[in-house]
Amino acid sequence: MKNFLTSLLGSLVALLIFVGGGILLMIGILGAIVAMAGKKTPGIESNSYLVFDLATNITDAPPLVDFGDLGDGRNETLQLRAVTRGLRRAATDPRIKGVLLIGTLSPSGYGSGYAALREVRAALGAVRDAHKPVKAYMDFATTKDYYLASAASNVILNPYGMIYMPGLASEPMFYAGAFEKYGVGVQVTRVGKYKSYVEPFIRKDMSPENREQIQKLLGDVWGDLVSEVGVSRNVTPARIQATVDSEGLIRPEAARAAHLIDRTAYRDELEAELKAETGVTEPKESFHEITLAHYIKAPADVVGKSGSKVAVVYAEGDIVDGEGEDDSVGGLKYAREIRELREDPSVRAIVLRVNSPGGSATAAEDIQREVVLARKVKPVVVSMGSYAASGGYWISAYGDRIFAEPTTITGSIGVFGIQFDVQKLANNLGLTFDSVKTGKFADSITITRPKTPEEMDVFQRMVDWIYGQFIAKVAEGRHLKPEFVQEIAQGRVWSGTEARKLGLVDEIGGLDAAIKFAAKRANLGPAYRVVEYPQTKELAEAIAEMLGKIAPTGLHVRTSGWMREVERRIETEFGHLRSFNDPVGIYARMPADLAIH
Repeated sequence: MKNFLTSLLGSLVALLIFVGGGILLMIGILGAIVAMAGKKTPGIESNSYLVFDLATNITDAPPLVDFGDLGDGRNETLQLRAVTRGLRRAATDPRIKGVLLIGTLSPSGYGSGYAALREVRAALGAVRDAHKPVKAYMDFATTKDYYLASAASNVILNPYGMIYMPGLASEPMFYAGAFEKYGVGVQVTRVGKYKSYVEPFIRKDMSPENREQIQKLLGDVWGDLVSEVGVSRNVTPARIQATVDSEGLIRPEAARAAHLIDRTAYRDELEAELKAETGVTEPKESFHEITLAHYIKAPADVVGKSGSKVAVVYAEGDIVDGEGEDDSVGGLKYAREIRELREDPSVRAIVLRVNSPGGSATAAEDIQREVVLARKVKPVVVSMGSYAASGGYWISAYGDRIFAEPTTITGSIGVFGIQFDVQKLANNLGLTFDSVKTGKFADSITITRPKTPEEMDVFQRMVDWIYGQFIAKVAEGRHLKPEFVQEIAQGRVWSGTEARKLGLVDEIGGLDAAIKFAAKRANLGPAYRVVEYPQTKELAEAIAEMLGKIAPTGLHVRTSGWMREVERRIETEFGHLRSFNDPVGIYARMPADLAIH
């Protein structure tokens, strides 16, 4: 629905620009859309099931725009904290009889990671603890889908459905061969034998060190997933592993034999069952239900009536220099936000929720500086999401306390620099370059030629210096010996479980645990409010902002980086190049697209 609205609004803007007579039409339609967005949430009938359609992307940060109640109650994106708050509310809501999970997740960006899903599982556990049924109905379930479904008290699979849970894998794409073919040169500087972000640009396969660290990470994450599923289903991890390895695609009979599901049923059979449970006797009526997307349209999260606030700042996405885009963490923007919260006397504590693989070292330092200053006047607690690696760890290191989930990917304490040149590509097209300069290094940051050995020495010295600073900051922030940090750094990624053993993380727990700890550290007692940043904009406000960006020649389009997006997986694989905007080309980022599926 949101994609439709975005397309519609874009078309209307074009109409406004190119067809003068369309102004009144556009205003009328926009008014209608805003009015639709303001319609009331459906009421909740007694004895209703709360339907959680997993066909969504669960993000840490709140949505940028509040689309109201447009659509049919299914959202393309739901915020993690809204989901967990809604489920916990349902546990004590006398109108809610139980919870039904349907559909399959639609992960995108850094959403729906295993750390976030673990928090959702805990919230489902609260419903079960309240002795309310939690039913999960699956047609085709991925590992992430089943990980959530296994928390249900009754797991149901379509008789012709299946569970695709073969284990975890990471399959990076390597660009070196393509760069060689088309004449794009790449030169790198780095510190840390495990700092493998640059490998796809200079290799055609994984280095032994990278293979070692990813194998260990996948083993840690998979071990935790299997263990949790085993506890929920009362099955040993060994039996789950045996089923996974023998079946690949787990069919209903095998799933039932392994106790991964409770039963099989067709959708109409489940519908009839739910109608009976909710007291519906009319053949044409559905069972009493309300979607989670509608249910979470609850009043602001208020604990007590105090004016004191705990501010949650969501740093989700690549860390980039400057203001950044909506899907990134701009160093200047987030530093300014934390500074304003530091200076706001009504904000008594700050929780920095990090879901980022890192990025620009300069931007990470801008944010960390404000974290250090804020910590001097009020508690600053860090909650790590699915990713808090490299630059994501840089901005976390000085937290008063760091929370992470067992499946959080963190660490990657290392630095690299990457320099591109298009000399061969340009020459093949008949293009050449020349220069005039007043200093030896005046044109050192250029893509028209390879860097000289002297220039590469300059970049390596910068990388070495920033790495040394990174080590020192982690040692100081975490109260560890620099020699020990040097040993566990080297650009290596760790799971949340291992990070806690190493002292990089203080406690295993989710965002709610971090908020409660921050409130306790600020001596707020039970009376405080939780406020979130960046704040969600009303639809009318977002439309006004969009219209304000219209230039006389059309929509204003901002560009960044040296390479534009490419479709589908190529877009995913190359899209991160847009975040290569550090002023000196130095980055603290975890391995390229360490996607676990």
